[in-house]
Order: sequence, then structure tokens, then C-alpha cells
Amino acid sequence: MTILVTGATGNTGRQVVAELLRRGRAVRALTRDPQRAANLLPAGVELVAGTHTEPGTLDAALDGVTGLHITVTAGVAETGPELVRRAVSAGVERITILWGGYVGAAETAVADSGVAWTRLEPQEFMSNALTWVDSIRAEAVVREPFDFPSAIVHEADIGAVAATALIEDGHAGRAYNLNGPQALTTSERVAMVADALDRDLAFEQIGNEQAIERLQQKGVSRADAEYVVGWYADPPESARTPDGTVERILGRPARTFAEWVTEHKDRF
Repeated sequence: MTILVTGATGNTGRQVVAELLRRGRAVRALTRDPQRAANLLPAGVELVAGTHTEPGTLDAALDGVTGLHITVTAGVAETGPELVRRAVSAGVERITILWGGYVGAAETAVADSGVAWTRLEPQEFMSNALTWVDSIRAEAVVREPFDFPSAIVHEADIGAVAATALIEDGHAGRAYNLNGPQALTTSERVAMVADALDRDLAFEQIGNEQAIERLQQKGVSRADAEYVVGWYADPPESARTPDGTVERILGRPARTFAEWVTEHKDRF
């Protein structure tokens, strides 16, 4: 039984790959650049060239696949229904989908696919703190528009939940809100990074428009930038409140931000 993972070199995709391999599953990783992916993914994964934003080219990648993990990224909202149709036609029996922040066309296609599916709905990733790397290195400062608490989730826990849903029964037709064990403000997270680095770091609050322009400079569309900043201006209750879903599914506590910082502090 082979499982195909799309977005395999992303922050969460590589965690799905690693967890499936750890559990002894045959994993096929879809990547635009297999040579680069070989340096990012564990040994034992089968690398296949392609992109889920061009599902018409994926017949070979889907051959013999019984499980599929989809990460909704730019472009997948439009091509997701075609990808799902081709996957089901190829014999895929289980699908997990990491949503794009709301239930769009791809997420709906998965729910209507007729096969066992699970939707993963993480709110805010711990790995978002990696966007602070440059400013911490250069200026010892983090600039964000808001300082609200968020129950951020470790990307490895997202990967573990995806793997569980793909290989164990009891998760079909479920949508899982995924968050971490603590609600931490941005300034509290900055302080934890500072402690790990043993250096002083400052937190500076910036305006909404400045935050939108910063995202646009990174190639994000104006509409998407406004959506992201708007989310941070009024995060849902599910983003602020630890609910224990990760622990219930995995049978162990969700990883903490302190653990995440320890794992990644060299990158800062």
C-alpha cells in the first residue's frame, strides 16, 4: 500500500512523509525538484517529479497509490477537484487534506469524493516563527501587527495526525481542528526564543497596512495579504483555545512551543 504525499518538502508535508516512514509505510513524495527533495526528505521515500497544480500530469505518480495527502497551497484551490477525481479513478481509498484556512473547492471535492477522507484544520503553525529569522539575526527584533494569544501547533503533530488518519480506522469523515497545548501571545513567543538564544530580543507592533505591504513584497497578492492580516486581527476561538484534539488522536501530549524552539534555535 503506497501513500502519495503532495507538498512533500513543505513544513508539514515533510513531517507527513517522515511519520509514515517511521510507521513502516511505503511513501511516494511528489515534488517539483526531486534532486533538492533528496536533501530534505528521509531516506526510503520514493521521489516523483510533478506538481499537484497540474493533475493531468500525475497518472504515473498515482499508479498503485491507495492513500493520498493533499496540502492546499496556491493553485490547489482551483485544481483540487481534478486532482481528487483522478486520484479516486486511480484507486485511492483514503485522502487527508490540509486545508487552506477555509473550506474551499479542494476541501469540498475531498468531502464529496466517495472515499474515506479526513480534513486537517490547523489554525496557526509554530513554524510561522521562522519568518522572524532575518530580523532577529540582523536587528534582534520581531515586528508583527498583533499580540493576541494563539494556541499554535507543532508541524510534526500535524504530520502525525495526517499519518494516523491515513493508516488507522476511525477518522473517516472527520474534520479536526488542530492546535497546541498553550495559548501564547506573539511577545511571549519572542521571549521564549530570546531565552533559548540567551540574548535580548525586542517585539515591535506595526500597523495593519505595513504588515500587508510586507507580505506583498514577498509575492503575496493584496487580497491574500489582507485576509491573513485580517485573521490575525480577529482570530477565531478555535485558534485561541487549546482543545486537546492532538492528544486524543495521538495518545500523547501535543508538542510545546518550547520544544519547537529547542529544535530550531540554530536557525535563528
